[in-house]
Amino acid sequence: MGLFQLYSSAMHYVYILHLENGQHYIGCTEDLKKRLGKHNHHAVPTTSRIRPDELAFYAAFNSKGKAYAFEKYLKSSSGFAFRNKRLI
Repeated sequence: MGLFQLYSSAMHYVYILHLENGQHYIGCTEDLKKRLGKHNHHAVPTTSRIRPDELAFYAAFNSKGKAYAFEKYLKSSSGFAFRNKRLI
């Protein structure tokens, strides 16, 4: 795969939001800026009643599969510990 092909493919983002109530929301998206706007305008059902306080972490992946696998890991019990110790 050439360098141009690597950068021309869409990136996928895994992100962690710190919510007003002290909890965290973990999500995955192809357009991080647009998705954060939806969270801020209460257009995401999961965070519609609890405002996001800040973007605590994000990572970019060039593969949708890898991004969703990392999101799933962060939502697991061992991923929860990793998140709290290393990411936030």
